[in-house]
Amino acid sequence: MNLSLTLEQPDKRLALFGSADRYLRMIRDTFGVQITSREEEIRIAGEKDGVARAAAVLDKLQRKLRRQDWLSAEDVGQAIGQAFDDTHGRSADEIDVYVKGAVVRPKTEGQKAYVTAMFAHDLTFCIGPAGTGKTYLAVAVAATMLKRGQARRIVLARPAVEAGERLGFLPGDLQAKVNPYLRPLFDALHDMMDFEQVKRLMTNDVIEVIPLAFMRGRTLNDACVILDEAQNTTPSQMLMFLTRLGHDSKMIVTGDTSQVDLPDDTRSGLDDAVDKLRGIKGIGLVELQREDIVRHRLVQNIVNAYERRSAE
Repeated sequence: MNLSLTLEQPDKRLALFGSADRYLRMIRDTFGVQITSREEEIRIAGEKDGVARAAAVLDKLQRKLRRQDWLSAEDVGQAIGQAFDDTHGRSADEIDVYVKGAVVRPKTEGQKAYVTAMFAHDLTFCIGPAGTGKTYLAVAVAATMLKRGQARRIVLARPAVEAGERLGFLPGDLQAKVNPYLRPLFDALHDMMDFEQVKRLMTNDVIEVIPLAFMRGRTLNDACVILDEAQNTTPSQMLMFLTRLGHDSKMIVTGDTSQVDLPDDTRSGLDDAVDKLRGIKGIGLVELQREDIVRHRLVQNIVNAYERRSAE
């Protein structure tokens, strides 16, 4: 197995590798892997379990270096010991990114089914109300795939559909106008990665956050592609997006069909796609419910109140 990791802080290379690569040799000898470094990339090769554990150690050490400028042999030894515990029994369909030092995990049965579906299918649709983690978990899975070398890049897309305000009234150029629509995707990324790492990956086109319209004419290979707020696509836009799927890629489509901002006479592309593609082998469909809401407890009460009033 071969795995590539990004060197988060190139200026701390010596601290991470140790004098004369001492720490790298400790990791290499412990797990029986080969570790090489080139520019901002660390490559690990060997048996699957050894590679996974070595990657876990390097990830932990890089996170430690966000808070300090040096590492001791004891730090490396503790990380190696913890890797044996943390990776024991870990399956291929578990998220492998962290927020505030804790691994991102699904919190409800619906979310568990969603994560399993994303790892198991090349195309997954997820429908659910606000606060169910549709976008957050999709970004976590994409980051996991990038970290494990299962994807070479992440593409996050959103339709820039107006919801009560006009794009033209916003200040700035086109990029400045669409940035507010892409903000939730940036927020999720910055939760799971260091700000400078996200900036560097975006500069190198490893991570791309774009309006849906910019997807036209492209074929995306070796990528994890997420379409957020898909209820605000038209059927033709949805077809355009779905046909961007390339070799060795994964697509995740999320949306809330109760919050459509399209004109009244326009059918949502998400509804249309789910109706047409339901039951096709290789496509996952997960419908999250109010019970899967994991934001502030008031969010679930708000959703319930609005649904009751709509029913009346």
